[in-house]
Amino acid sequence: MDAGGGYSLTDSSAADRRAQLAACVHCGFCLPTCPTYVLWGEEMDSPRGRLQLMKAEVDGRVSFDSSVVRRMDACLGCLACVTACPSGVEYGPLIEATRGEIERSFDRPVADRVFRQLLFTLLPYPARLRALGHGLGLALRARSVLERLGWLERLPGRLRALVRLAPDRPADHHPVPERTPAVGSKRATVGLLTGCVQRVFFGDVNRATVNVLAAEGCEVIAPRGQGCCGALSLHAGREMEAKAFARRLIAEFERLPAEIVVANVAGCGSAMKDYGRLFSGDASWAGRAATFSSKVRDVSEAVQSLQPVRTPRQSLSLRVVYHDACHLAHGQGVREAPRKMLRAIPGLVVTTAPEAELCCGSAGIYNLVQPDAAEALGVRKIEGLRQVSADVVATGNAGCLLQLAAAARAAGRPIRVVHPIQILD
Repeated sequence: MDAGGGYSLTDSSAADRRAQLAACVHCGFCLPTCPTYVLWGEEMDSPRGRLQLMKAEVDGRVSFDSSVVRRMDACLGCLACVTACPSGVEYGPLIEATRGEIERSFDRPVADRVFRQLLFTLLPYPARLRALGHGLGLALRARSVLERLGWLERLPGRLRALVRLAPDRPADHHPVPERTPAVGSKRATVGLLTGCVQRVFFGDVNRATVNVLAAEGCEVIAPRGQGCCGALSLHAGREMEAKAFARRLIAEFERLPAEIVVANVAGCGSAMKDYGRLFSGDASWAGRAATFSSKVRDVSEAVQSLQPVRTPRQSLSLRVVYHDACHLAHGQGVREAPRKMLRAIPGLVVTTAPEAELCCGSAGIYNLVQPDAAEALGVRKIEGLRQVSADVVATGNAGCLLQLAAAARAAGRPIRVVHPIQILD
């Protein structure tokens, strides 16, 4: 049990852990889907290899030294291996639990520790991000100069990543209304997660979400008091922090008369749908978390459920290449809903790029803490997208929007990247 009374996979007995790890039958189906294995071809940088390291640690044959930690840190947590696995290995909870153990027992180098703490002091807090956004114009001008002089690549990796990934937009100071009435007769009341990075730098995605849901007869409630969902913390092994965020979010949305809670960020939706597992052994929160999780829908799922449609789709002559965000396709198993939502627009053509299953390199904070691997994956993804003749790239995750835009800019091949709900709007 943790301090908050919740069960954690990291608290389970060695026997339980061994049973979970033993589900891997070493078939290797996961290898070609794993981004780091594709990049480096190393067994220990594959899901199968990492599972072997986890088992060796549980058995006491290895400890969390710098070599083992490096392998675990290199994992993007994209969950493509879960989709590929024929044996049902629950890799997501296992890598999260392992990262939790690492955060508790491994003494990271000071620079690494400070950088990670800086990220978690800023990213989950919209007010702090918004204040940081005031200096964004200066950062963008500096990036332009560095790129023009060819000096950006000379910066240290993590600093380079921060500069590369800075969004090409000011902080948004106009949040969506707390309550938006349905157009016409109301057929549903919907709660909206406004997110952290999403709220500050992709407010237009939130506004598009509200516009579409309201047009389809939903009253949309976006409570002012909501905070971070805990996804970044959960996926980085900061479980206590993730649970604290989750409890506050659950309590905030419990006050609403909402039938569903809509997320328009894949990573957030995946974490929120997983609250039931996260609190499964907590007598005080298990039921509340499971009830909340049962209400969570990706915005594409919500739109598809609103049938028959009320608002006619206007013709749009556009060729769109759809990029599956990992935590939507693999984490939530949502693949067809975004495509169906887009294909319902007359004149619009939806296509898919080569290596569609491969992560773009965003993966929460991955592109900031593992910049070299993230940049290599970004280059690979952009090359695949460029092979498809399309006007726009659409993807349902804030991190992917930033990563793909940065990778395209770095390749000198600008691509317009938008959220699917913006196209529908």
